[in-house]
Amino acid sequence: MTTNWNRKDQHIHFAEMQYQSSSSNGLDDIRFVHQSFSEVKIEDINLTTRLDSLSLDYPFFINAMTGGSQKAHVINENLATIAKETNIAMAVGSVSAALSVSELSDSFKIVRKVNPNGLIISNLGAHHSVENAKRAVDLLEANALQIHINTPQELVMPEGDRDFTSWLKNIEDIVSAIQQPVIVKEVGFGMSKETIQLLLDIGVRVIDVSGRGGTNFIHIENERREEKEYDYLLNWGQTTAESLLEAHFYRKQADFIASGGIKHPLHMLTALGLGAKAVGLSGEFLHMVLTKGNEASIEKIESWKKELTALMTMIGATSISNIEKKPLVLSPDLTHWCKERHIDFKHK
Repeated sequence: MTTNWNRKDQHIHFAEMQYQSSSSNGLDDIRFVHQSFSEVKIEDINLTTRLDSLSLDYPFFINAMTGGSQKAHVINENLATIAKETNIAMAVGSVSAALSVSELSDSFKIVRKVNPNGLIISNLGAHHSVENAKRAVDLLEANALQIHINTPQELVMPEGDRDFTSWLKNIEDIVSAIQQPVIVKEVGFGMSKETIQLLLDIGVRVIDVSGRGGTNFIHIENERREEKEYDYLLNWGQTTAESLLEAHFYRKQADFIASGGIKHPLHMLTALGLGAKAVGLSGEFLHMVLTKGNEASIEKIESWKKELTALMTMIGATSISNIEKKPLVLSPDLTHWCKERHIDFKHK
């Protein structure tokens, strides 16, 4: 192993190391068609959105990141403070460790302690049972449960899972058994039409496509190996843009979240233009907390709210649902993707 650190601390370390070298999420390859007449005023812009029964005051949130160590405890406390002060939702990283080692639970419970009235999303892997899903929700008094699916990460992780035969059935059982909305989330490898259809078939109604372009868990787990055997897999998966295009046909059947390399309000606007109802950021928030601190992070988030409002005014969209009605032009590579995958993007 590279170090003797706790695995969660290694994840934090390597995620921050790759912040500046993240690959493209594909959203820069999409352009809104500028219209000279906006015909709306900035006071009419409404940033609220919905994910199933969840109501969000803003269409971007702190996505799953970390937990299960002392360093993660401090980061989660800071993130919860930022979420509270800016009134944005927050998802935590996998609480799996806290379910087996009670001493680790405080690094997650701190989120609800700091932000007692906030919208908080718990997180668990797809190999877990209904009982553990309920415990994960109870641990944080969570408003929703995020189930992450991460086959490539597990296979590259030295101590990762090697049996994935029960995952889909586990998710189906959890969706049926718990009252809170269940969000199924990739961890940076994107989603396909086939995956989305499987999730819809078992009752999932909120899906985070989490595409390539942000934190790369193949890279992180490969760095943790004695021999770096999997360097050739660093570009595995669909980008965030490709994943949203894969989801295009299913926009009326589920609410989609875009994550994976989102860095600024134009990325947010573009993802919302591709049909996402909300946007999650992990690496960007981690970088801000580690390098700029809470106050600067809060100021940046407040600035993003104003900037996103201005961008929506510029394209003449007064609500989040209006954004996807505005014309977009795809790059030749994304147009080719749509052709090869039989995606009729022009049909809105």
